[in-house]
Amino acid sequence: MTSAHKKFAAAMKGISLVGILRGLKPEEALPIGHALLGADWTLIEVPLNSPQPLQSIEALAAALPQALVGAGTVLSANEVREVHAAGGQLVVSPNFNAEVVREALRLGMVCLPGVMTATEAFAALDAGATGLKLFPAEMITPAVVKALRAVLPLQTLLLPVGGITVDNMAAYRAAGASGFGIGSALYRPGMAAAEVAENAMKFIAACAATIRA
Repeated sequence: MTSAHKKFAAAMKGISLVGILRGLKPEEALPIGHALLGADWTLIEVPLNSPQPLQSIEALAAALPQALVGAGTVLSANEVREVHAAGGQLVVSPNFNAEVVREALRLGMVCLPGVMTATEAFAALDAGATGLKLFPAEMITPAVVKALRAVLPLQTLLLPVGGITVDNMAAYRAAGASGFGIGSALYRPGMAAAEVAENAMKFIAACAATIRA
């Protein structure tokens, strides 16, 4: 198990939330990163369609070694290599691309491809995916998560992403979700670090409540 996978496994046992910082600028990276880590939030994703994303990933990975930092919207094996070169250890995609998964696996990175169907889910697992991003969650209801959970291997990690709020997390968790990706409800471009920290604490509390339930 690589250090990346150890970090991911530890987070999934505690605060199983991936912070999606879409639109983050390099100059915002460290204040926002420290705000999240201050709340013990350790899974941080900077989508590659953000401004100069590799700079932000490099800064976050260097300053926050205890966090699992990486990229979202990773669409090619070459982008996997670029993220790895910047110090990223996490690869998240909106889709399943076998080449992306295999390259992330080769480099010892955590890889969460996006899937919607059982066919995509099994193919991603066969390719070596660490877990599955259920995306977009607006189209994948808790009932669908329950149906997928019934047929996938028991240890499969399922993380709904898209439209996740503090109000609907419990229903997804009850259906079998292992964790969640949180985007604009956590961070929007230009948001102050203090506001991000406040949002983070709300999601952490809601996540903890689903585990207790």
